[in-house]
Amino acid sequence: MLNTLTTLLGGLLLGLSLAAPPGPMNAIIAEQSVLGGWKSGFKAGLGAMTADFCFLVFSLIGLTTIVTESNTIHGILLGIGGFLMLYFAYESIKNANKALIGEEVGKKDKGFQKTFVLAITNPYQIIWWLSAGIALLKPGSVGTIGYQINTGTPLIVFGLFLGILIWIVSFPLALKLAKQKFQKLEYIIAYASAIILLLFSLIFFYNSLSNLFRL
Repeated sequence: MLNTLTTLLGGLLLGLSLAAPPGPMNAIIAEQSVLGGWKSGFKAGLGAMTADFCFLVFSLIGLTTIVTESNTIHGILLGIGGFLMLYFAYESIKNANKALIGEEVGKKDKGFQKTFVLAITNPYQIIWWLSAGIALLKPGSVGTIGYQINTGTPLIVFGLFLGILIWIVSFPLALKLAKQKFQKLEYIIAYASAIILLLFSLIFFYNSLSNLFRL
């Protein structure tokens, strides 16, 4: 019983460690949350979570290794990710400008598509699944502070996605509550999202060129 609980908790914490760090995904989730409400933010998070489920399947059949074994494929995916982030940064600035002057932001909800496409073309997410993800799926056990976490079980995978789900529910909710107290939050978040996406696009472009031309 104790091993069951520690395994579930281990997977949950691993899921939070994958979902919570600042980056382009959370920038889009934040923007969607303050501009479109909790539902829009959750749907954006669901897009990233769906991509992680795809990576789980790819890891099980060994497909993700192709990316790390080929500099060309790695570089192309980084380039695609860079262009996508640049485009999403432009959209964030456009939405922020509309919010700033009180104009209604477009109602078409694209959060799910944005995060899914961005995540599925993200080599760094693929590398996570090739490292931590493979360790998670490989049958065995990990001892930690006197307790044991069983890897390679459905329970730890369930815990992983439960951790991601907790994040994509609570993060948009926290932003919704914060917006109620601070009305200017929506365009501040939208501008911040644009800056984060722009910075990550530059990083992706540089690494894309490094892989393609071995700079």
